Amino acid sequence: MTKQEKVDFVIKTLKELYPTIPVPLDHKDPYTLLIAVLLSAQSTDVRVNQITPLLFAKADNPYDMVKLSVTDIREIIKPVGLSPMKSKGIHGLSQILIDKHQGKVPKTYEDLEALPAVGHKTAAVVLSQAFGIPAFPVDTHIHRLMYRWGFTNGKNVVQTEKDAKRLFPEAHWNDLHLQIIWYGREYSPARGWDLDKDIITKTIGRKSVIKAYYAKKK
Repeated sequence: MTKQEKVDFVIKTLKELYPTIPVPLDHKDPYTLLIAVLLSAQSTDVRVNQITPLLFAKADNPYDMVKLSVTDIREIIKPVGLSPMKSKGIHGLSQILIDKHQGKVPKTYEDLEALPAVGHKTAAVVLSQAFGIPAFPVDTHIHRLMYRWGFTNGKNVVQTEKDAKRLFPEAHWNDLHLQIIWYGREYSPARGWDLDKDIITKTIGRKSVIKAYYAKKK
């Protein structure tokens, strides 16, 4: 298969598996999505979805959030981990949204990444899922699968994002990044991986990865 045929195979297979794509983090608007994505760093979506209803019951907009103290926020979000940094980030970014953006979440990488505790991936998720702006946020699943499929050298997520944007048509980015995450979780996990179920890697995967998989199985 040529590189283009492999790309087409991935798009087609993922579309068949995930014709409607669930969004992993529960939210109702750009602000609640931004907070949920920030909380998900080094945590699980399941854990975040258990905590956000408790937080949003008290404050689901920046104006109510700044009325809470950093300590109040921290007490609520403790179970998701990194709560000292995240609580400061949530309080700080809420104040900036009020001061600089009329309480609204901005729609550019530059403005989003200027907010405390908001990195490139968080900004990309918000742009794609809240505003429908083409972006390709790379998480651990996408990084792993792009390497397994021979689409990137696996050096770092920055390179993986560049390669994903170069290979896949922009019109597919927002769907693909979610489809690949779900596929990675369900068919091509880091641990307990069964190549027989992983139709994409089995069909187009990097030869060295497949060889290493079978060598481990022996």
